[in-house]
Amino acid sequence: MKAYAKTDIGKKRSMNQDYFYCSDHPVGSFQNLLIAADGMGGHRAGDHASKLCVENIVKSISGSIHSTPVTVFNEAIMAANKIVYEEARQYPQYEGMGTTVVACTLSGHTLYVANIGDSRLYLISDEIKQVTSDHSLVEEMVKKGDITEREARIHPQKNIITRALGIDDQVHADYFEISVETSDIVLLCTDGLTNMIEDDDIEYIVKHSSSMDKAVNSLVAKANENGGYDNITVILAVVN
Repeated sequence: MKAYAKTDIGKKRSMNQDYFYCSDHPVGSFQNLLIAADGMGGHRAGDHASKLCVENIVKSISGSIHSTPVTVFNEAIMAANKIVYEEARQYPQYEGMGTTVVACTLSGHTLYVANIGDSRLYLISDEIKQVTSDHSLVEEMVKKGDITEREARIHPQKNIITRALGIDDQVHADYFEISVETSDIVLLCTDGLTNMIEDDDIEYIVKHSSSMDKAVNSLVAKANENGGYDNITVILAVVN
């Protein structure tokens, strides 16, 4: 798996509260590891939460012994949650901080995915498919049939998430195992991308770029062109 990544502050924010990790080389018992996180909290709490989360997930996985990917992810996420939660309680400037997180590793032709919050993972092959499900208020409203997916995109409460790492002493992540084929493309991103660009447009940009590196830059540029209301993080990886 060959990966490319970029994060950008966007057009409206004073700091970048996103953080990512991108390795197409082995990390602990994993052959590769991709992570994106979108922090929240006042002052500098959000950027601290996302960085703390990602760094501690990487640290935990780096020390992992051979176990199932879901078990390794779960232990790493629980450990990161504990650290973010305890720092938020210990230091007044970090009170209430938390973060989304989406992560994946490829083993053979199986992609293992973990997510908390509304940062997403997509698989792009014949078409674009959202693998993760947002832990957000509008997603719950869509599932209940109260609003449509299109209405959710412009809903005034679209940024309210129902689950985040570091907010409580325990957190539950969703896990997915999906089969992938050679040349499939994996996209991890924060909502600074998906709130600014429709899925079909994301697919078009990725498929019509001459390289994945250019696709990453084009996605970030398009999100900024459409308003850039939030920090933008994009990771693209090609299955090989």
